This record gives sequence, structure tokens and C-alpha cells, in this order.
Amino acid sequence: MNLILLGAPGAGKGTQAEIICAKLNIPSISTGNILRAAVKKGTEMGLKAKSFMDAGALVPDEVIIGILKERLAQDDCANGFILDGVPRTIAQAEAIETMGIRIDKVLELSVADDVIVERMSGRRVCEKCGASYHIINKKSKVEGVCDLCGGKTVIRKDDQPATVLDRLKAYHEQTEPLVAFYRERGKLAVIPFCPSIEETTAEVMKALEA
Repeated sequence: MNLILLGAPGAGKGTQAEIICAKLNIPSISTGNILRAAVKKGTEMGLKAKSFMDAGALVPDEVIIGILKERLAQDDCANGFILDGVPRTIAQAEAIETMGIRIDKVLELSVADDVIVERMSGRRVCEKCGASYHIINKKSKVEGVCDLCGGKTVIRKDDQPATVLDRLKAYHEQTEPLVAFYRERGKLAVIPFCPSIEETTAEVMKALEA
């Protein structure tokens, strides 16, 4: 099953993607991770992306889609995948269609802005492996230390309240139009806000079985 997860930054896409991956045995592909991996490997598209990132500029669509194409060609995507954080704009969604990538279902995690600001300021990420935690909802066993690799967990600049508000504004302007885009194509399932991760997962699985 080829899936897209939509939702504002901090809506819980990363957490749900991990759970769905384990349940369906398909990889989760997030823009941030594939960008970092391509830059690290020094692939042609990775080097292009790095030049934009070093300049503090947004990586253009053709580079993002090029990196995505490289990633989807790998063997572990043969039975499906989850896209988290891409497409980010209508132009990217159209590019994905043009590339002939079939999307079976688009899940929108619907969460209010004020809940997101509160949620993200509690987020911590491992400096080494990128695993994510939360000081209330998903604590690491030892505060400040990653369960997986023992790295230090930190608050990213992206998760500071002022930055979160800027990111929400960008989401509403650029990415939210994708909700209507995929609704028109009959692929959208809206996942209502649930207080717990488990309840959200139950709603996600219900939508996938529908």
C-alpha cells in the first residue's frame, strides 16, 4: 500500500508512520531523512540539495522529487511505502503523479494549532540517530539520553514556539491545499484528533481498512 501522511508539523506524522511501518512492514520515507541521507552519501541530487541547504534556501521541488525517485527505486519499497513530509505543495503532488507513482490513500492527521505548539515545545530529538521523544508523551528511559543509541536528546530550533508558529503559517499556506487536492481524487481520509497515540493509530488502521 502506497500512503501519504498529511498534517501540520507536530501533528504526529512521524510517530504514526513508525507504527504503520511496523504493522504493514513497509518503509517510512520522510523528506528530512532522505535529504540528510542523500547529502551524506554525496549522490548527485544530494550534492544539489546541500548547495541550497548551505545557503539557507529551500530545496527546490525538482531536487526533492529527484531524491524521492532515487529512494523509491530501492527494493524495500516494492510492497509499498509511507511518504511523510512530501509532497509539501500542489506542485510536488503533481510531480509525483507525473512520475507515475501510484498513491492508494492519503491520511490527514487533523490537530488544532494550539495543541501543536504545546506538543512540539516538549519534543526532543537524538543528535546522533534522529530518534524522537517527548517529555510527556514519549519519554526516553533516561532523561536527555536516546534509548536506541545513547546519544544526547535536544530540542531542535524547529520545535521552539516562535519557529513552530512560523512553520504552522507555512503549512496552512502551502501544504493544506493538498487536503482538497487529494479529496477531489477520492483518496483522502481525515483522522480526527485523539488524545493518545494508540487512539490515533486505531483511527488510522480503521481508515486503511475502509
